[in-house]
Amino acid sequence: MSRMKLTLVVLMAWLAGWSISLANPQQVSDTAFKPAVKSPAFPEHKGPVVLLDEAHFNFHTADGRYQPFADLLRRDGYVVTPSRSKFQKSTLDQGKILVIANALAEQNQSDWSLPNPSAFTKAEIESVCSWVNNGGSLLLIADHMPFAGAATDLGAALGVRFSNGYALDQKAKGGTLVFRLADGTLKDHPILSGRSEHEKVDAVVTFTGSAFQIVGPAQPLLVFASTVNCLLPEKAWEFSEKTPRIPLEGWYQGAVFQFGKGKVAVFGEAAMFSAQLAGPNKNPMGMNAPLAAQNPQFLLNLVHWLSGLLPEAGKSEPKPSSHPKAHP
Repeated sequence: MSRMKLTLVVLMAWLAGWSISLANPQQVSDTAFKPAVKSPAFPEHKGPVVLLDEAHFNFHTADGRYQPFADLLRRDGYVVTPSRSKFQKSTLDQGKILVIANALAEQNQSDWSLPNPSAFTKAEIESVCSWVNNGGSLLLIADHMPFAGAATDLGAALGVRFSNGYALDQKAKGGTLVFRLADGTLKDHPILSGRSEHEKVDAVVTFTGSAFQIVGPAQPLLVFASTVNCLLPEKAWEFSEKTPRIPLEGWYQGAVFQFGKGKVAVFGEAAMFSAQLAGPNKNPMGMNAPLAAQNPQFLLNLVHWLSGLLPEAGKSEPKPSSHPKAHP
């Protein structure tokens, strides 16, 4: 058996049990997973409003696969609110942070094959860019195909170039990707330092996902090693020896940057911020996975940066939040 064919066999065996799949109804939220928040950033219900997009056929929602995400931020004092309206200034102004996780165009809701058109209209993209430019904070998460394709137009408007495929490390055990400060795949940033010693992070785990590049200044967080490639199938989960692939060394799976007066954080993987039970054996996938013990703190630190509690790279003092919104 050729090395490529063997790689594909191993890949398919892993995908069958772990990854996001329309054919896997057993992928459910792990509602029992509630990591402790030692030092909440805000009193309960008094923190900034986090709008979690649910208006674009999102695979992750506040009462679904992103319930552990929402619950963790709520225990940190944030007010997490589902956003079920199309993006426009009046709705975006209701929050400080906008989270878009795995949005889809309607035609790909039940058909994960090419083409993967934008999940957002041109007017919505203009509204989001204007809102961030004027001081808003955006967390944009676009997983493997078709999610990266659905976010391509919004990403391009922000200077982000998504690759609409599957990021796979040929040497990774169990299909996971571990980014470590020690080997340079996890890059130093105030987000890794947190607000105190007990908030420091030196390893972050992801689960397949996509890759991207950024046009313009940015601070990389998760950077792919030379062993990672992007597979570009025409239909989700269907790979062969003819499936196009590109090397991803130096590409990002996580990065942050300033956009006008606002902030943008981009990640090419969504499960890293979830806590799910996947497959018939209820395997933990996400923040609840044993390897991903530092992911919850990484998420909290990331949101602290987006809300102005952590400094910019190269600065010692945090910038004050420009317009925090509290629950009425």
